[in-house]
This record gives sequence, structure tokens and C-alpha cells, in this order.
Amino acid sequence: MNQIKLKHPVEIDGATVDSLDMRRPKVKDQLAADKGAGGNAAKEVRLFANLCEVVPATIEELDLSDYQQLQETYTSFLS
Repeated sequence: MNQIKLKHPVEIDGATVDSLDMRRPKVKDQLAADKGAGGNAAKEVRLFANLCEVVPATIEELDLSDYQQLQETYTSFLS
């Protein structure tokens, strides 16, 4: 599990989220993300939400620089 410290914390339901813990992905995570509607970006948001154990709305509120950190962490799991 990797902790990602957010450069720009977000407020979700009155609580400040300043970091996210992303676990290593499994095949079932990819399958679950692919089941939902939407394009590749929406699927990636669902995947990251699942891996970080938060609702997709939390991922959607992230600053793009913080979202990029999630993408880089995810990619590092695959190499």
C-alpha cells in the first residue's frame, strides 16, 4: 500500500482529505471498473476510488496534480 500525500487537500462531507492510501490492483479491480458506464477517464476514476477505498466523488474533487500522483502510483504498481 502506498500513501499519496495530496498537495491540495479536498473537503469531503465536512472532513479534510489530505492523503490517500492506494493498494496494489488486482484483476477483479479492473473488471469492476470496466463494468460501469462512461469512457476511459470515468473507468479510471472508479478504479482509483476502489484502490483507495473512497467514493468516486472524492477522486473527482482532486486537483489534477494530485490526480497525476495517483496515476503515477498506479503505473508504478504495474512495472
